[in-house]
Amino acid sequence: MIPDVEPGADLVCSRKACRQPATRAVLWRNPRIHDESRRKVWLACDEHESVLHDHLAVRGFPVSTCAVDEIPDDAG
Repeated sequence: MIPDVEPGADLVCSRKACRQPATRAVLWRNPRIHDESRRKVWLACDEHESVLHDHLAVRGFPVSTCAVDEIPDDAG
């Protein structure tokens, strides 16, 4: 479950101007700012998962994806 999100709340893709339901989570961190224990979450619809992942990966950020119902409790 995503921290600070009410159970049953509508989860929407983080891509600008996209209002599609989120099915995937992109977990990432900026190593210049965050230590290895910190991971941020962007939500993604099926269409934008790779776009969001690649946007972060090209910048050298550690990034991974998972289903929204598998987001680790410590991510956020």
